[in-house]
Amino acid sequence: MLRMGKLTDYGIVLMSYLAQRTEMQHSAHALADAVQVPLPTVKKVLKALSQANLLTSERGAHGGYSLNSSPKKISVAEIITAIEGPIALTECVGTESHCEQENHCSIQTNWTRINNAVFHALDEVKLSDMLVPQVASESVSPIHFYPSTSAMALVKTKDGEING
Repeated sequence: MLRMGKLTDYGIVLMSYLAQRTEMQHSAHALADAVQVPLPTVKKVLKALSQANLLTSERGAHGGYSLNSSPKKISVAEIITAIEGPIALTECVGTESHCEQENHCSIQTNWTRINNAVFHALDEVKLSDMLVPQVASESVSPIHFYPSTSAMALVKTKDGEING
């Protein structure tokens, strides 16, 4: 089973909360109270999101955290990557593969294709999409999980990662 870690889930919850309240800075304490996640966990997640340039952090009495860009520009894939690292479904599609079968594996290319499809699907889902209530989702345009062949020509892969 493919499953994100709890920290990634908390990261998406925190980013969604911040996306709904972009008019001000939010302290780690206020965020922990708002999303009901322990403060040390919130601080750890905020640090990872800040290091990935998804959040801006300002010190001081009126400081706090805020989104670094519009919720329409931040993808779920970026949030996952900020906390989990590069999206890699199998050992062989990651940048630091330790698979003993890699040198003679005949399906590695196919795993790369699958990994790219999953990455594209997650990259298509924006933070703003996460704010849409479930009942209203019928009015939201569907997410296109895989780009057309011409769009794929613009995307290059290197070591199982998307570049382009």
